Amino acid sequence: MRFARILLTAVLALPLSGCYLLQAAGGQWELTSKRQPIAKLLSDERTPETLRNRLEYVSAARAFASSELGLPDNETYRSYADVGRPYVVWNVFAAEEFSVEPRRWCFPIAGCVVYRGYFDEQNAKTYARRLRLKGMDTAVGGVAAYSTLGHFKDPVLNTMLGWNDVQLASTLFHELAHQVVYVPGDSAFNEAFATVVEEAGLQRWLASRGRLEDLDAWNEQRQRNAQFIGLLLETRERLADLYKSGLPEEEKRDRKQYEFGLLKLQYAELKKQWNGYRGYDAWFSRTLNNAHLVSAATYYGCVPGLRRVLQSVDGNLPRFYDKARELAEITKEARAAVVCEKGVTSDW
Repeated sequence: MRFARILLTAVLALPLSGCYLLQAAGGQWELTSKRQPIAKLLSDERTPETLRNRLEYVSAARAFASSELGLPDNETYRSYADVGRPYVVWNVFAAEEFSVEPRRWCFPIAGCVVYRGYFDEQNAKTYARRLRLKGMDTAVGGVAAYSTLGHFKDPVLNTMLGWNDVQLASTLFHELAHQVVYVPGDSAFNEAFATVVEEAGLQRWLASRGRLEDLDAWNEQRQRNAQFIGLLLETRERLADLYKSGLPEEEKRDRKQYEFGLLKLQYAELKKQWNGYRGYDAWFSRTLNNAHLVSAATYYGCVPGLRRVLQSVDGNLPRFYDKARELAEITKEARAAVVCEKGVTSDW
């Protein structure tokens, strides 16, 4: 099989990563073997009504993604797989004790990314424990959605169907956007691009269905999320300054804990503006470290700049995709200067 040949080539090219790639291959094979065409499930009288309703919604959102958002019209998310667990993969994030810069892992096709994914939770925790023994900060998080950037026919998963309609549609748009523009080795740009497409797509999707109440609720949640991410990025900046200072390590260690404690206090104050909303409480219910800040910087650090690019083309998504492709052709440093740096305005 073609997949097996690709895997064998990768393993031979990267012998030190062989075990990791083999577990990834096993996970991918599981998804492939459990796929069922959504159209077939919808036509089958034995399909449970609850599943049928969710798959009908997925099909409608998937069609909208291609016809109205200009996202790829291929086999991605046109099948369904039940993996029998709450998450499809568990990602490991890591950073040095005195650094906010994430550790990166490099792989064929995807390039260098800021996480290492495992299809088995215990394997992820074991790997994170090995990194901690080397003195690194680590975090492990379950992931309900999964994408191979269009290289395989990725199915919709049971892990996604428990979400509300808004989150489900936004995830479809986000993951499909990665197939439009993806720069190997630049996670910050890739995730920000997909996030901006997700935002624009969801707004249009909800408006097209006359779900104005959902649109209002989504805009309110987006504002809360921006405030939450803002706290994380401010903490990250303060920690970066601390780690660059000439203070003794013991004092850095104490100040580091102070900053994470301050972050929790700031969150408690922020919640007072949210009329009892507690959606981020679980995130703060653990001992925080540098690795927990990786996602905030990766997924949101370049979003404001790319929103400006979308605004510069009057919200026209195909033109936005062209601008993003132009950005993908320049160096990573030049891209960061255009869309990822604070206070930089875009000429694109």
